[in-house]
Amino acid sequence: MNAVNPEVGLPTPHTVTVWDPMVRIFHWSLATFFLVAYVSEDELQSVHVYAGYAVAMLVAFRIAWGVIGTRHARFNDFVTGPRKLLRYLGQMLAGRAPRYIGHNPAGAAMILALLATLLATTLTGMAMLGAEGAGPLAGFVDPGFGGDEIEEVHEFFANLTLLLVVAHVVGVIASSVAHRENLVLSMITGRKRES
Repeated sequence: MNAVNPEVGLPTPHTVTVWDPMVRIFHWSLATFFLVAYVSEDELQSVHVYAGYAVAMLVAFRIAWGVIGTRHARFNDFVTGPRKLLRYLGQMLAGRAPRYIGHNPAGAAMILALLATLLATTLTGMAMLGAEGAGPLAGFVDPGFGGDEIEEVHEFFANLTLLLVVAHVVGVIASSVAHRENLVLSMITGRKRES
């Protein structure tokens, strides 16, 4: 099936659908809501909380979609062990990394790391609210349960997530250059060249 070249509106041969609409909507929504939550942390607490809830729901969706979603969205399509990841990183540094239609091993590791840090960030945020008697964990978290410590852990995971996002963007740029393809565009259109 031919794709439509978004730059000129003409069909381009030899492209395949890789990222389904759910993956693409998830990706850009998560980026938006995380950014909103991160920048609204001190000034707009209600915006921060609702953006955090949106992030939590998106992470839950992505975990489910990683099990039941389309081929390249499923974890069993791209999650690898540490040996394959290290080999891929070595190949990348040497300029010989193979191209993957779906996620490469570094991208797969980044997805898992981001999901883990986002899950920790949202759960600690909900624990903070729960200690104040609000949110979905109200009544489950003791009000005397280390509010300052939970806040520090929450901020640690939020900042770690931001560092991972920066590493993700650098990795996308490096992979785009190495394989001469626009990975950002493919996360918009859902399509990549076949080979």
